[in-house]
Amino acid sequence: MVYQPPTGARDLLPLDVAQKQWIEERLQQVWRRWGYHRIITSTLERLDTLMAGGAIDQSTVIQLQTIDDEMLGLRPELTASIARAAVTRMAGMTYPQRLYYNANVFRRAARGSHSRQQEFYQAGVELLGAGGLRADAEVLLLLADCLHSLRLDPEEADQGTAFEGKRQSVWHVILGEAGLTRSLLSPFPATLRNAVRKAIAHLDQIALETLPLTRDLRQLALLLLSLRGHPADVLERVSNLDLTSAQQDSLNNLKSLVELVGETFAIGGDSPAPAHLLLDLSLIQTFDYYTGIVFEVISDGAAGHRVVGQGGRYDQLPGLYHPQGQSCPGIGFCLNLEDLHHVLLPTGKLPDRTPTSDWLVVPETEQAYAAAFAHAQQLRSTPKVVRVEVELGSHQTPEAIRQAARDRRITSITWVDATGMTRVEPLLEPVLGNQ
Repeated sequence: MVYQPPTGARDLLPLDVAQKQWIEERLQQVWRRWGYHRIITSTLERLDTLMAGGAIDQSTVIQLQTIDDEMLGLRPELTASIARAAVTRMAGMTYPQRLYYNANVFRRAARGSHSRQQEFYQAGVELLGAGGLRADAEVLLLLADCLHSLRLDPEEADQGTAFEGKRQSVWHVILGEAGLTRSLLSPFPATLRNAVRKAIAHLDQIALETLPLTRDLRQLALLLLSLRGHPADVLERVSNLDLTSAQQDSLNNLKSLVELVGETFAIGGDSPAPAHLLLDLSLIQTFDYYTGIVFEVISDGAAGHRVVGQGGRYDQLPGLYHPQGQSCPGIGFCLNLEDLHHVLLPTGKLPDRTPTSDWLVVPETEQAYAAAFAHAQQLRSTPKVVRVEVELGSHQTPEAIRQAARDRRITSITWVDATGMTRVEPLLEPVLGNQ
């Protein structure tokens, strides 16, 4: 019998882990510089916690039943868990709370799909207790800094939208406004509104044209479907609609957000920024989760067109978990590590091998092992962290030991005798490459 991981799961081998950590470490460095702190929440959640706010389709949750008949679920995302933890476990903390996470999430594969992945890795941030334009701008600027930290900006400079700054890259941020788009759907009959919304969310023009809509409503639906492109162009087209005062306020806020982010990059000079900020008022989800801006991160690099992250504002969700129902604004984003890995791999920037040990400590006799272990620990205790292995008797001759060390790219051997005397033997020059 050959034992394999369960369907939809996979093992990460040492090189996979090294490449994953390369991505995670660069993102974490950015988040720490911005004042964000790591939070770790439970992998298991009560099912009603995950279902709160209609954010998650229950059919996608891998469910478990306890011996007390309590229904639990493996978390399919982190936002709900972090919102719950923040408002119930961090009472009395000052706001805003800046939190980040690296974690695995689980989603049940569709019925009949036997090879689809069910375990994923995400890294992201949540900014809780801060609403409005400035918090939205912080999250978009933080996102741009994260993308820049992954070293995907080409060398050549380019001029473009206000969000472009001075560097062109393969990244695009698609920005929408869930509240504004939802309100623009209000003229549609309640019986058809979800179908229109779903068609727009999936950019399905054929479905829109086949719905039983009046001529005016069909034109409105097709207009909403086409409201995407350069920010100035989209903002102008929307401003020509017959807007309510609330819709006009949302539009003004969106315009101010684009201007604030653009001005920040203009002042910063070499500040990192994605190549394009595109407005897309067809960017909506099929569930009522987001209340303000929503966005996706798109890569158009060598690996093709791929959504590598998404986020938005969710001001109603945290209040669902608060014991007194107090509202707490929130906004955040997640980056999908598998997608980032897929995009980064062709660039040659990820490590192409596992890290190399610096030393191999070899006891010359059986009686020298205590001295060898002690010497290895002494080397590991130096101010500069080094990787040190001890030869455990797997190789019978000195030449076999040397060859094994060369195969693992170890640069130095220390031979240790029973008295603790050491003799250093250099093997190779350090191997240059992605470590």
